[in-house]
Amino acid sequence: MPFALNERMTELVAQRFRLLGEPMRLRILQALEAGELPVNEIVDALGASQPNVSKHLQALCQGGLISRRRDGLNIYYGIADPMVFKLCQLVCRSAEEHTRSQLEQLSTVSPRRQGKSAGARR
Repeated sequence: MPFALNERMTELVAQRFRLLGEPMRLRILQALEAGELPVNEIVDALGASQPNVSKHLQALCQGGLISRRRDGLNIYYGIADPMVFKLCQLVCRSAEEHTRSQLEQLSTVSPRRQGKSAGARR
């Protein structure tokens, strides 16, 4: 089923893909998939610097993919839009299929090429 995007929706979709185009942000989402975490646990789980993780958390919050809440001195982050995981699954499946197709193409030797290779070895 074809779909039409108006100008505003096209920009919103592009923004979402740009937001997900950063590997560190995908790693953060993966860390939060099991549930809410405070910043220090996200930093420890990713083995990244706190300023770097905070920068990406801010972008993910502004993009509406994660939420934050304060509890005492800690700030907890959680998934605000669980649809992001379905999107990631779709992209992963597509990438797997594409890779499988490329491998099949590489492993298939045309009979014409095979004959040339055999003749060249004689």
